[in-house]
Amino acid sequence: MSTSPSAQPDRPGASPLSLTDPVVELRDARLAFGHRKLWDELTLKIHPGEFVAVLGPNGSGKTTLLRVLLGLQNVNAGHVRTFGDRTRRGDSRIGYIPQQKTLDRGLTLRGRDLVGLGFNGHHWGLTVSPRRRRMRQDRVNEALNAVGAQDYADAPVGRLSGGEQQRLRVAQSLVSDPGLLLCDEPLLSLDLASQRKVAELIDSRRHLAQTAVIFVTHEINPILNMVDKVLYLVDGRFRIGPPNEVMTSQVLSELYRTDVEVLKVRNRLVVVGTGDSIDVLGRAGQEHHLE
Repeated sequence: MSTSPSAQPDRPGASPLSLTDPVVELRDARLAFGHRKLWDELTLKIHPGEFVAVLGPNGSGKTTLLRVLLGLQNVNAGHVRTFGDRTRRGDSRIGYIPQQKTLDRGLTLRGRDLVGLGFNGHHWGLTVSPRRRRMRQDRVNEALNAVGAQDYADAPVGRLSGGEQQRLRVAQSLVSDPGLLLCDEPLLSLDLASQRKVAELIDSRRHLAQTAVIFVTHEINPILNMVDKVLYLVDGRFRIGPPNEVMTSQVLSELYRTDVEVLKVRNRLVVVGTGDSIDVLGRAGQEHHLE
């Protein structure tokens, strides 16, 4: 799905960004719930077209970071900006792919209608004017084509496979033509072929439209060759950098405060010894699994 000049005026409050302006900027950000600190003094800039993987064990604040950027959660200290502005709910410049959950088989909502829910960003109201209705229809068709889902666009979503449903969720996140794509475990529960297809769709979008991507995952191997930066969160601590600088035995041992070994096997990473993970070589091809 390519960017469209006509799409820009429909982004409320949109201001032009250059490739040198950050799409996301966190400065000395702190988030805690009572005495439980998720992260502190987090400083991060993400520019157009950058692909950032967010890794770490459950409870480390990965999904909560996405909630902050969606304007659903405030930080306790520091500054958070998207597109140069303060974060706000319902920003149509931000696309969001939620964690994959199989939809009920009895759900009769058509695929194109599910995609259409994302047209107004997070304001899922009805489009009224004929112009908006036509624009919505065009954007939905573009998004369906972009993810290769036209063949089942009119099928009930409850009858589709997990991979097909997830393609539709990707299309839904693209229909507002976002400059920032937030992905919360988009590969979860998918087979290897579907993982690869969904990851490639997201990567293709960021190259075609210079969309910044924040990709929360427990499994870096399917996206390893796509990632520009890794943000690794563990027990209130973090490390940011290219994968080859962060995904090392020394760095992860410092974060986990215990001996952790990172191995490279057939161009895939294997992390062993985190204490809160099941590290299994060859489990459905997933050699890096932190739970």
